[in-house]
Amino acid sequence: MEFRLFGEMQVWAAGRLLDVGAPRQQAVLAALVIDAGHPVPIETLVDRVWGEDPPEQARNVLYSHLSRIRQLVRQAGATGIPRLNSGYLLQVDPDAVDLHRFVRLAVQGRDARLPDAERSEALTEALRLWSGTPLAGVCGDWPDQVREVWGRRRLDAAVHWGEVELRLGRPEPVIDTISELVAVYPLAEPLEVLLIRALHETGRSAEAVDRYATVRKRLADQLGTEPGPRLQELHGEILRRERPSSSRPRPRSVPAQLPADTPGFAGREADLSRLDALLDGRSAATSVVVLSGTAGVGKSTLAVHWAHAASRHFPDGRLYVNLRGFDPAGSPVTAAEAMRGFLEALEVPQDRIPSSLEAQAGLYRSLLSGREVLVVLDNARDAGQVRPLLPGTPGCTVLVTSRDQLLGLAVAGAHLVEVGLFDDTESHAMLVARLGTGSVAAEPDAVREIIGLCARLPLALAVVAARAAGHPRFRLGALAAQLRDARGRLDEFASADSATDPRAVFSWSYLRLTPVAGRLFRLLGLHAGPEIGTPAAASLAALPAGKARPVLAELTRAHLVSEPSPGRYTCHDLLRAYAAELAESEETEAERELAVRRLLAHYSHTAYHADGFLGPRREVPPPLAPLPPGAEPEPMLRREQALAWFKAEHRNLVTAVHQDATFDGEVTDLVRWVQLFLEMQGHWHDELEVLSAALDAALRLGDGRKQAFALCQLGRTHIWFGRHTDAGRDLRAALELYRAVGDTVGQAYAHYSLAWLLDRQTAVDDALECAERALDLFRGAGHQAGQAKSLNAVGWFHTLLGRHQAALGYCREALALQEHLGDHLAAAQTLHSIGYIHAQLGDDDQAVAGYRAAAGLLHRHGYPVTEARILIELADLHHSRGDVASARAGWQRAQDVLTQLAHPEADAVRARLAHVHRRQSGADH
Repeated sequence: MEFRLFGEMQVWAAGRLLDVGAPRQQAVLAALVIDAGHPVPIETLVDRVWGEDPPEQARNVLYSHLSRIRQLVRQAGATGIPRLNSGYLLQVDPDAVDLHRFVRLAVQGRDARLPDAERSEALTEALRLWSGTPLAGVCGDWPDQVREVWGRRRLDAAVHWGEVELRLGRPEPVIDTISELVAVYPLAEPLEVLLIRALHETGRSAEAVDRYATVRKRLADQLGTEPGPRLQELHGEILRRERPSSSRPRPRSVPAQLPADTPGFAGREADLSRLDALLDGRSAATSVVVLSGTAGVGKSTLAVHWAHAASRHFPDGRLYVNLRGFDPAGSPVTAAEAMRGFLEALEVPQDRIPSSLEAQAGLYRSLLSGREVLVVLDNARDAGQVRPLLPGTPGCTVLVTSRDQLLGLAVAGAHLVEVGLFDDTESHAMLVARLGTGSVAAEPDAVREIIGLCARLPLALAVVAARAAGHPRFRLGALAAQLRDARGRLDEFASADSATDPRAVFSWSYLRLTPVAGRLFRLLGLHAGPEIGTPAAASLAALPAGKARPVLAELTRAHLVSEPSPGRYTCHDLLRAYAAELAESEETEAERELAVRRLLAHYSHTAYHADGFLGPRREVPPPLAPLPPGAEPEPMLRREQALAWFKAEHRNLVTAVHQDATFDGEVTDLVRWVQLFLEMQGHWHDELEVLSAALDAALRLGDGRKQAFALCQLGRTHIWFGRHTDAGRDLRAALELYRAVGDTVGQAYAHYSLAWLLDRQTAVDDALECAERALDLFRGAGHQAGQAKSLNAVGWFHTLLGRHQAALGYCREALALQEHLGDHLAAAQTLHSIGYIHAQLGDDDQAVAGYRAAAGLLHRHGYPVTEARILIELADLHHSRGDVASARAGWQRAQDVLTQLAHPEADAVRARLAHVHRRQSGADH
């Protein structure tokens, strides 16, 4: 017989896991087991189970639990629990309790009279017993005290073990084990001493020095103290013995987000030299450089060109974001959006990105600590947009471009570089670089006139050069004449100093377009997303897709748009602003409104069809609004195509929901079909954004059903972020609205979501009640997909309450329905539940089968992270059975999946594999 108190409480007898009952019964059993072999007074039991405020019938409830526990221990083969004058006595060998074995082994490991090899063996076995937080499923003040005491004992045993291992000349296992423990005990200096010593002894002295700097900063930030004497002495010893190395460990991959450099870059020698000088003079602080200047002056081109040239100075990566601060649609990228992009580039999974910008910024600064990274923040609107994106430690350089001088950053020490117009020499050099020496030398007068008419504005010169390069038979004199004529006809568009207004140059290219291309260019000014695909552009302009392609090609040849990837188009924000002005002046209000409606309908109808491939509908879908004339959805034929479309249009779909009240109906429809993709992919920040927009629109429409949908999904999203109060508020509001409009399926999903929330709050009994209510409603409505999900939930909560056989019945019924419906993700979740239940029943073969089936389903249908996590659980089960070979194979598969995704959990699996390999190698010898 064996009692396990590490992790969730378990009792094993003859290789079989027994049912330890509900959490309250577990608390009574734990109160006896913790003093196994010693009587526990009834008052002590009451105090341990209920604390300072026991119920009136506490003793009667306690007697009932003791009666069931007596049956349990007799079933396990123990003598029983006699009541003595001094209290209740659990008659069991203390060594049958993992906590007591831990104490015996830890005491043995601290015995200085024993050889270090024996001490290491005892302490290693003691630490291996720690399979999780003690009494993990038991709540209350006394269990909290037990966890605190045993946490200190674990820390003490780990420190003694590490010291013994280092004396035995084995620093590698110390690095693996202590690295995991410092994450649990981040302020435990003795652990840091061991880790730094082990790093130094394996020749990784640079990492040891870096580690000391990290610990010092953490102690200063959290405690306001310096490291203790032992850490400081160790740091000094390492510095004296080793020459500091400039090399430091690199991440598995480094971000390289810079856009492509501009072909034919010319000029800016003085600006480039100044940037090089600032790089050479980098100090101990983060360097921040602001390139400011008028629109079209070439700030972004200069920044990207210099960034490429300076890349070798930033071996840890180059981050880039276009903040779209002066976007004509008025939708700049928020600091939070940019931050999430950077964290993803730094290999942080979506589910580990904090919800608040402040927490995201803290994580971002921690990840960049000790690294040499270049951060390019292009097209910033103001200092407030930039500040959260600044690293907080030396080694990094930030290059900001903006039309504003950002004096607020200068006050904090940023270097300001004003980017002016080209001079005549630079303008001439740019045209030579784009057109060739011969063409420019042949017509010097025309070149001088073009430079003058373009006001030496780099963007204007680039457009003219593109026009000339595209028509090599045209004489430059003729192009200069056309530019002169266009400038005279469009002076009414000038709103700034005409010497630097690029409208004349744009109008020259615009007026050369065919009428259909000119109209499409104007309407592109109504599209707020970062880029547009060919089908969306076709719907925007009411063109057949086949006709839209050559029109977009015409715009590309005119350099009014660019094609960064096949079939997807974007343009400079100044060109976008010009297109929006043209749409305002040349299209009627009704024409502009129809164009936006066509675009939203294209997105909404395509998303509707794509959403149908992600799984069974959560509820009966409302009828789609008819497509306006000229709008067409993209055909969706298979799941892979649907996912690819969602991923390609992700940013456009999120941006598209920000419309005025004219389009509230279209916005609520679009969000309904985008929401599931965002949830499944873990884009919970974007999900909050679009659902908030949908809720505002539904409130303006006065549509209770649409309000309920937005509130229900907002509540679910809050659960992902751990905002349980917000989640409960929104889910209960959604439930009331669903009741008011008589939506049974909506009510069922609200109850189902409340069950998930209550599970997160460890209120399992209440969660079960909500899941059962959801099941009744789904059955009444004949909604099979929801019924299957609720059956699995009911089964899961039953097994958490120790009712494993009942749980198995519910989950098997759920699985049959999900297989019939083809709901692969839900079926995998249920198979996982079935595997878990069999593990609790001690039926390891069936547990393995359940886990394998779940992992296989997830693998076939493309859910790699969930697949890897189930593979890890399966490997853990193999290891607990002593099947080390199968465990290693499972961990290896999980590591391969996570490594391919650059997921940080791969490191933990890799460490576990290394640990098992070392133990196996030791056993072989």
